Amino acid sequence: MSLNGTWIDHFPENYSWSNAALVCKGMAPYGAVAIEEIDRIGERLKARASEPQAWWEEWSTMASRLEKQADAAADEGRQMTAGNYYIRAGNYYFTGERFIPPGDAKLAMYQKALRCFHAGFERRHRNIERVDVPYQGSALAAYFMKAPGVSSKAPTVVLFNGMDNCKEMSVLFAGLEFAARGMHTLAIDGPGQGESLRLRNIHTRYDYEVAGSAAYDYVASRPDVDTKKVTVMGYSFGGYYAPRIVAFDKRFAACVAFGAMHASIYEWVLKIKTVTQSDSSKSAQSAFQVPWVFGAKDIDEALEMSKRFNLEGVAQRIECPVLVAHGDKDRIVPLDSARILYEMVGSKRKTYKVFTVDEGGAEHCQVDNRQVGVDYIADWISANT
Repeated sequence: MSLNGTWIDHFPENYSWSNAALVCKGMAPYGAVAIEEIDRIGERLKARASEPQAWWEEWSTMASRLEKQADAAADEGRQMTAGNYYIRAGNYYFTGERFIPPGDAKLAMYQKALRCFHAGFERRHRNIERVDVPYQGSALAAYFMKAPGVSSKAPTVVLFNGMDNCKEMSVLFAGLEFAARGMHTLAIDGPGQGESLRLRNIHTRYDYEVAGSAAYDYVASRPDVDTKKVTVMGYSFGGYYAPRIVAFDKRFAACVAFGAMHASIYEWVLKIKTVTQSDSSKSAQSAFQVPWVFGAKDIDEALEMSKRFNLEGVAQRIECPVLVAHGDKDRIVPLDSARILYEMVGSKRKTYKVFTVDEGGAEHCQVDNRQVGVDYIADWISANT
């Protein structure tokens, strides 16, 4: 990455906006965004830097324009073109939704994103199934992407998101690569994530093995899955979820922490509280995000709940192969946290990979060059399951 350019820090005075824009830019290799469109949005936002609502207004404006173009193309029978426009519109709606507080406006924006993603996937990625994963009397929303041309049972990756992401992003940035290598993917909005949080009111939990086991039960019920070769992968906050899952559910063949989580989640939530109360533009997370995901009434209740999110005494129980992948310049989760997680993992079959500036992928979860991270992970899964 360029140390002097704006690819990483599109808004040098606003880390919240820069980080969220970078997450969206990271979808470019998968045909899910257009850099020119993002640049146009960015220029308009720079002119409205003092207006918090400008974020969702400008992303929504671009998304709405593309959605209308997609609808027109669909009406004219140009379905593949319509699919491209729908997917980009879905990503822009979801990016804009990120900083809208929970409520009617946020839900309306999310539903637009979901409508566009569904319409796009139906046209461009017909190997994606919309599925529900049974979970404690309810269900977790997910996609199952089948590897094309695979007739026998295939290795499968169960993929959980982070705190600010969604299964629609996951199924593209990881599922497409895994499918090309003969692996199926279950991209799932677990508790506290995406559709499961927004439309089903399912909040996160410290004992995420409950959700992980539900996901394994689902894929194991399918005739197209090799149950002895199921890997669980989590990115960002999922870097806590995935190790927690395999510590307790031994049926998984391997685990990938695509970006470790903070060694002390309590200290991380405390930092979010401190930073957002002084200058919210310096925080990657909005003030409402953690309480909303946790199902807490406010940040103080979330802070108390966060004490239970701890891998100490848990990661030591892991027996399967584990990959901890992290960026050398990660500004959200410090590299020390990845090293601590790696050292805690009890399995003797473990790998620690740090991506540097020179090779690319040095930012959080390799979002500055996600393809290098996904390629490495795919190679590692193939070699370790």
